[in-house]
Amino acid sequence: MAANMYRVGDYVYFENSSSNPYLIRRIEELSKTANGNVEAKVVCLFRRRDIPTHLNSLADNNAKEFEEDSKQPSSSESQKHQLKHRELFLSRQFESLPATHIRGKCNVTLLNETDLLTRYLEKEDSFFYSLVFDPAQKTLLADQGEIRVGSKYQAEIPDRLAEGDLDGRVQEKLETKVWDPDNQLKDSQIDQFLVVARAVGTFARALDCSSSIRQPSLHMSAAAASRDVTLFHAMDTLQRSGYDLAQAMCALAPQGGPVLCRDEMEEWGASEAMLFEEALEKYGKDFTDIRQDFLPWKSLASIVQFYYMWKTTDRYIQQKRLKAAEADSKLKQVYIPTYTKPNPNQIMAPGTKPGMNGSAGFQKILSCESCFTAQSPQWYAWGPPSMQCRLCASCWIYWKKYGGLKTPTQLEGGARPSTEAAPRGHMTRTEAQGMPPYAISAGRAKLLAKNRQTFILQTTKLSRVARRVCHDVLQPRRAARRPYVPINSTAVKAECMIRLSKSSKAPVKARASPRADLATIVKELALQAPLRLKAPSSTTTAMSGNQGNQPRGASNLLGKRPFESVGGAELSTNGRPFTSGMRTTSQSLVKRQKVNQGDSPTPVVFVATKYTRALRKALTQTEMRRAARKPHFPLKVKVLPPPPPAPILPPLSSEPIVLED
Repeated sequence: MAANMYRVGDYVYFENSSSNPYLIRRIEELSKTANGNVEAKVVCLFRRRDIPTHLNSLADNNAKEFEEDSKQPSSSESQKHQLKHRELFLSRQFESLPATHIRGKCNVTLLNETDLLTRYLEKEDSFFYSLVFDPAQKTLLADQGEIRVGSKYQAEIPDRLAEGDLDGRVQEKLETKVWDPDNQLKDSQIDQFLVVARAVGTFARALDCSSSIRQPSLHMSAAAASRDVTLFHAMDTLQRSGYDLAQAMCALAPQGGPVLCRDEMEEWGASEAMLFEEALEKYGKDFTDIRQDFLPWKSLASIVQFYYMWKTTDRYIQQKRLKAAEADSKLKQVYIPTYTKPNPNQIMAPGTKPGMNGSAGFQKILSCESCFTAQSPQWYAWGPPSMQCRLCASCWIYWKKYGGLKTPTQLEGGARPSTEAAPRGHMTRTEAQGMPPYAISAGRAKLLAKNRQTFILQTTKLSRVARRVCHDVLQPRRAARRPYVPINSTAVKAECMIRLSKSSKAPVKARASPRADLATIVKELALQAPLRLKAPSSTTTAMSGNQGNQPRGASNLLGKRPFESVGGAELSTNGRPFTSGMRTTSQSLVKRQKVNQGDSPTPVVFVATKYTRALRKALTQTEMRRAARKPHFPLKVKVLPPPPPAPILPPLSSEPIVLED
């Protein structure tokens, strides 16, 4: 019964979504709406997953400084990961939520240097905060209400002087003497002088025009003259006069008229006092925010002084009574029964009762994404539906309360979308072209011509063993036909560990593939490399028909052939249109996509001779198809006899030939 009673000031869990973690809020007010429902006005507290990504680095630096200052004991990586789930960020943001969404209580405390962080992990539903998050400004600052406890904030008290030792410090530089209790005046004489000072203050306010407008009655002027500012002025006058009453009387009323001393209550106008009351209602006693948002023309000392004088007025008493009446009309506590409805994320097989270990549409070999267990009284779907991830009952409760998993996983990062840009090493060429210096035309061609960085995927021995042991679970042929469907490697490894524990203790040996030495590989590559025939200097190299249509200056840049543009006009390699004297190929009726020079492949031109054409004709159609399907196999062709040399004719003479009869 007491666990379901919620009062003002309690930290509670709120559920706004069945799949998302609970919201942590502090109840400020409980009120009943017109339709009879109970509504709670709460203060928002945020987790690490709720704040922007760039603020997490500031939170990490603050946590590191706290550990160094408080000398926290070393903790494991798992404990550091779970401590991030216990850290909250306070805010000044209020919101109203229905009280029926409350799912339980929790404990939130301000982090102190004397606390041990590991104690928060030992307690259930325990959180801490040390920073304040502003959702509007996207800032993360230290809490101003921090209690400074520890050796760092202790005062340094000097040693006590022995009897007879003189204090060598200059007293005038240390402090200013404003009152001497060992004076020649009696207490009755001082009281009489204070009465005279109040009378002079009342007379000075009667002569001042602005004071008569603000305080038109004599009673108000006398009350203002009786405040502390008049008494302080009277005692300062006695100190300056050497406690001579005659000289002090003359100082109260010089030749120009009586001295008027005002405090903050008289300096502030009615509109400024209304702004201060409005700001106090919104921010409380946060005088820095009051000055910044409502009264920027006032100093911080003036606002603080006005607050403590304002608390002595009738206006403060009236507002306090109004607040007490409003509090009486509002609810002090509310009873919320325990939420027992089933969660929509429960995985149940058709025809089974709630709470059974079933899986509708889920593979049976899947394990818990957090603790990797394969047995649980109830499973819950977690993460993207395409991943088919699930959590056991205990890990699901941990996810709902603390907003994370017990162990760091790759899928946990996918729960919150990141707004930061990906690094260039993982970008596609199209994404990289939109970033500098790719956007600069001067260095565009040079940077895009570079190849991408190569990477190697090296599998471990456990992965190679899991492929053989869990061949029925992995189904490599099916996975090859569907490369876009992700493979749950965590479940495969978990099943592999289960099967290895049940199998014999003999170690599974991976079959090593025989590899040839480097010298043999180099020889084979040299034999398979095509021979480059060097054309004689006196003869011309044979060219294909396509090469004759290209302009002469087309291979000056990177040795690449021209590409056709989108608009229909053909371009040469340097991007300029062909002139009228250049010969171009026939245009295609299909609109082709413009090829970027950075994305174009390196051209390789094969020049066929009469001998190679004859070899092609010697191949049958079956052999040609087999060679196209397996281009890496050597081609066996009957060697044709070389063509007969052309007959050598005698040179023709330029003299005329005379034919005789």
